[in-house]
Amino acid sequence: MVKLVIVNNKDEEIGLEEKLKAHLGKGILHRAFTIFVFNPKSQLLIQKRSKNKFLWPLVWETTCSSHPLQKEDYIKAGEKRLRKELGVNCKLKLLTKFQYQARYKNIGSEKEVCALLVGKYNGKVKPNPKEVADWKWVDIKTLKDNLKKNPGEYAPWLKLALKYYEKRK
Repeated sequence: MVKLVIVNNKDEEIGLEEKLKAHLGKGILHRAFTIFVFNPKSQLLIQKRSKNKFLWPLVWETTCSSHPLQKEDYIKAGEKRLRKELGVNCKLKLLTKFQYQARYKNIGSEKEVCALLVGKYNGKVKPNPKEVADWKWVDIKTLKDNLKKNPGEYAPWLKLALKYYEKRK
């Protein structure tokens, strides 16, 4: 059973909790990361989440998102997850962290201190079908237009990460 790192508002570890329990109801504040990988044309790689995901199945999100394990730093966890989900091997850097809470229907919530990691990649994408339903490279302007037109097709953390990215880039 995967255990998530439970944190306070300062991202200080205060315990561990089973992944499912951390996402039920209003959620329990835990560590997470989300990743933006860009190609040489400055297009962002986004993925459509697998139909098997507990929260937000079959919606578009960032390049990749997950949770660092206990004693695992955000960057190493992000690089490992990128390889697992998309077959992408690239160096990441920490751009910023943000905290949010988002409810998904009556099923559960994300309640996270989320690290935004950024990298560049110019190679093949080999998605893991257990994790990823679809993927594409997209221009930021096109993405922002689509977010306005079809907000329900996108994960809430993608919208937030994009705002934080644009403030920091």
